[in-house]
Amino acid sequence: MSSVSYGRRLARPRNDRWLAGVCAAIGRRYGMSANTVRLLFVLSCLLPGPQFLIYLIAWAMIPSE
Repeated sequence: MSSVSYGRRLARPRNDRWLAGVCAAIGRRYGMSANTVRLLFVLSCLLPGPQFLIYLIAWAMIPSE
């Protein structure tokens, strides 16, 4: 079996942060604009669910660069 790399490793950037860098890390990892991920996150907060809690957990688990 071979290992397949799907882009960059998930890490919070030092320079493209607004709050914690979670949206920027997800955007970089999946080839999206950080602003697009931020907008999607804000729009998802209008729906019921644990979005903010997931953001806090991601902040704690995703390493910084």
